[in-house]
Amino acid sequence: MAKYTPMMEQYLSIKAEYPDAFLFFRLGDFYEMFFEDAIKAAEELEITLTSRDGGKERVPMCGVPYHSAEAYIERLIEKGYKVAICEQVEDPKAAKGVVKREVVRVITPGTVIEEKMLADKENNFLVALATDGRAHALAAGDLSTGEWYVTQLEGTLDRLMDETSAYRPKEVLLDPALAGNRHFQKRLSMRLGCLFTPMSEEKLGATGELEAALAQQFPSAKEVFTTALLVRAGGMLLRYLQDTQKRSLRHLNRVRRYDARQFMILDEAARRNLELTATLKDGRRQGSLLWLLDQTATAMGSRMLRQWLDKPLVNKEAIEERQDAVQAFLDDLLLLEEVRERLKEVYDLERLAARIAYGSANARDLQALRRSLEALPALQQVLARMDCPPLRMMGEHMDVCPDVAELIAKAIEDDPPVSVKEGGLIREGYHPYLDRLRTAQREGKNWITQLERREREATGIKSLKVGYNKVFGYYIEVTKANLRHLPEGRYVRKQTLANAERFITPELKEKEQLILEAEEKSVELEYQLFTEVREQVARQIPRLQTLAEQVARLDALQSLAAVADRYRYVRPVIRTDGRLRIEAGRHPVVEAANREEPFVANDTEMNPEDRQILLITGPNMAGKSTYMRQVALITVMAQIGSFVPAKRAEIPIVDRIFTRIGAADDLVGGRSTFMVEMAETCQALTQATKQSLILLDEVGRGTSTYDGMSLAHAIVEYIHDHVGAKTLFSTHYHELTRLEETLPRVVNVHARCVEKDGKVVFLHRIEPGRADRSYGIQVAELAGLPKEVIQRAKVILDELEGQAETAAAVQQLELFPAVPEPEAQTEKAPEPALGETEREVLKELAEWDLMGSTPLDAMQLIHRLQQRLKSSRV
Repeated sequence: MAKYTPMMEQYLSIKAEYPDAFLFFRLGDFYEMFFEDAIKAAEELEITLTSRDGGKERVPMCGVPYHSAEAYIERLIEKGYKVAICEQVEDPKAAKGVVKREVVRVITPGTVIEEKMLADKENNFLVALATDGRAHALAAGDLSTGEWYVTQLEGTLDRLMDETSAYRPKEVLLDPALAGNRHFQKRLSMRLGCLFTPMSEEKLGATGELEAALAQQFPSAKEVFTTALLVRAGGMLLRYLQDTQKRSLRHLNRVRRYDARQFMILDEAARRNLELTATLKDGRRQGSLLWLLDQTATAMGSRMLRQWLDKPLVNKEAIEERQDAVQAFLDDLLLLEEVRERLKEVYDLERLAARIAYGSANARDLQALRRSLEALPALQQVLARMDCPPLRMMGEHMDVCPDVAELIAKAIEDDPPVSVKEGGLIREGYHPYLDRLRTAQREGKNWITQLERREREATGIKSLKVGYNKVFGYYIEVTKANLRHLPEGRYVRKQTLANAERFITPELKEKEQLILEAEEKSVELEYQLFTEVREQVARQIPRLQTLAEQVARLDALQSLAAVADRYRYVRPVIRTDGRLRIEAGRHPVVEAANREEPFVANDTEMNPEDRQILLITGPNMAGKSTYMRQVALITVMAQIGSFVPAKRAEIPIVDRIFTRIGAADDLVGGRSTFMVEMAETCQALTQATKQSLILLDEVGRGTSTYDGMSLAHAIVEYIHDHVGAKTLFSTHYHELTRLEETLPRVVNVHARCVEKDGKVVFLHRIEPGRADRSYGIQVAELAGLPKEVIQRAKVILDELEGQAETAAAVQQLELFPAVPEPEAQTEKAPEPALGETEREVLKELAEWDLMGSTPLDAMQLIHRLQQRLKSSRV
């Protein structure tokens, strides 16, 4: 029976170990792929699919050049694939049979460390999830920065999904229990859209093995991984990184355990609807709250600010500590500007440190680190002048690692090449033997230059030149037209070209050997010296990471101060009694995006005693949703330590924000718009506490009028009677405004607008009381609907309102009950005589201005008249 070739057998055996990854199999100057990998890669990368003889059969094949492989790998990673890099690990000259090959690294979306594949201002988290059915554990690590966080949660899997969403991971590892839960994976996939990697019990190993691995990696492992679930999640993450990276992970040396209850909970719906880090429309950063607040000078400061937005604080003292720092910057704007300028000189210390520890940093990375460290003493001096003890203390405790900067300055060239294996890295004077080799190179090359001059004079050939290439070495080149001028036997022929001949001499050959030997030795020595310097710097990674965190925190704080100064934000008072008071509040992003137009500010007052629920009525486009969102955004800003867009603000600690805003279906999950609406509302009703903030916009509009109105009515009652959360409830059901009369903590407010010359004018003012109309047709007219549609809609509206009011009047008054006619009746029965009260009711009904009243006014009138009639009959 025919068999595959030995090389193809080798490929198949290695591929069997990495079935979920593209295997980049090194053959010479190419990475080749075969079989299904080749077919799929050719499609995804748009490269040529060919084939080769595999012995048993011809097999599909495609490949990418070794020197440009990173670009192809990046494209596959962006599409959510994994790539296993298989290199030759044996000298082909010494190999017996097929050259030995091994996978040296597996690149996955969650394990990227290459600078070109990373977004500067975003973390690249890999998250591991574990559960025992009652509790859940999460471990999140960023290989590119060295950050590592773990937490344990109680409650449903929804809570685990919310916490996972906060990290926006590029890849999620699932323990066997979750890997078998298809419903959980489907829902989490719809939220995150990232790669999922299931972990088997065999890959995980025993708990004891995981504990030992964690203890070896983290000095504080015993204090952090205190439960079996935490060990499982953390061990799963560490084991996966070790298996895929196959090298030192020394920069992963700090792990932080946190209690999720220390932060405000923001589920995926809240993040999306409030546009905290991306816009709702197209998912872009521009137009989000992060876009507005991010005036950081460094990438690591930007990432920290994003983490603050993802996890607002719920501790009053911690919030006020950040506020104090922001206030100190605002009190001395010259110092703020000086801090910003100094920070601009600092590179991304977190990722530089990670690449150095990982062994992928080049000489330019080391010089970037050196320049950053040399800029920080000046920053310390600025902090020493700050009138803020925490900032001064930060400067005093900042270890700027002068020894590291000194080592790099002494060893590495100021402007080194990108490659670390072609020389030009090490500074003159750093290593005596390297200096001697370089002298030999210079002297040899000077001799070559002098040789060219001497030979031109000796032969009289002005065009004679001495050159070099990697194949033939040094040579003397003479054009064919000048060959006749050469003395017989002066040179030894080396190579014939179309228009010239190349020669050598014994003396030139000897010098070539000396020069090339010196070059080869110096390049090898330079690489060796560079790796030694990089290793010395890598030993200081913990110091560099601590420094990076301090700089990032300082950068995030100054960014909040810069934004507060630019947009006239005020320091909010943080309350713990549940009272919220915003005077002249503004939507921060809308205001910033439309600076040429003045923003209409609005007040908000809520408290647990008599203003728990604000029932907001008014037409579309009048600003109801903007108003609701601005209250939530001001709350989030206050709890990250930021100042807020208002004249004055008192903000209570909020443990969670729920949002039900806008219309969106879930086609993949098979849920209609109304079903999504009810599911999000259900989450708020069942999980909110008295410390929560709920935003409900037009709940109940996805079904029939009476169904929707009934649900909205019941939801408001339930929040009022059972939940107790502060709630902004926007609705077009004007009938709900009657709840203010029956529920003591419900207050009516409305978005005011006026009608002028048949056109609606939006004032964007939120005022006390209820709205009288919805102005739907007027808004449609503003949207540009054809005039015929608008005119016809007005006629139909008049007819419908008239029919509804007439039917309601007949039904409610019950003045003329239907009387069945006798079977043999031949004469018309006399009409019943009307009493005085009935005649007064009919007169009032006839004189009532039907077209100038609302449906609610009609219902109230009918109810009053009905009561008069009933009283007169008693």
